[in-house]
Amino acid sequence: MGLPRTFVGFSSTDIHYYRLMQAWKANKNIDFNFANCQLQSEVNSENESYIKRKCRERINMAGKYVMLIGQDTKSKYKYVRWEAEVAIEKGCTIIAVNIDGSRAMVRDTCPPIIRDIGAIFVPFSPNIVAYAIQNYEMPGDNDNYHYRDHVYKNLGY
Repeated sequence: MGLPRTFVGFSSTDIHYYRLMQAWKANKNIDFNFANCQLQSEVNSENESYIKRKCRERINMAGKYVMLIGQDTKSKYKYVRWEAEVAIEKGCTIIAVNIDGSRAMVRDTCPPIIRDIGAIFVPFSPNIVAYAIQNYEMPGDNDNYHYRDHVYKNLGY
């Protein structure tokens, strides 16, 4: 079975967390891997429709959409919310990653677009993010999901 094709959405203020995910993937001592559908380089344009077209192409390649949720993600409408809308429209599995380490949905930081749609919420940590990318599938209901303590224990937390 191939690696899950994944697009990672994030606020520009949280790009260092995305880069850390890339470092996890590159580190042979960390069991973290996914087929990255992210844009290979920044789009050198200020044309919003062009940027969105390029992002849509990449999201359409993905089956999983990981949203990194930081302090300002909730207020990012132009691209972050739009990317989530495209991923939801496409039917991607939504994995919400709380940069603050929370294991469940945090209403104060979670963008409304991914609330109550069947997404799973996990903390920013390689083992649980990798586990969610590999194993989680959207159940088709309107709940917010999180893994129980035994899953974390089995992963070494």
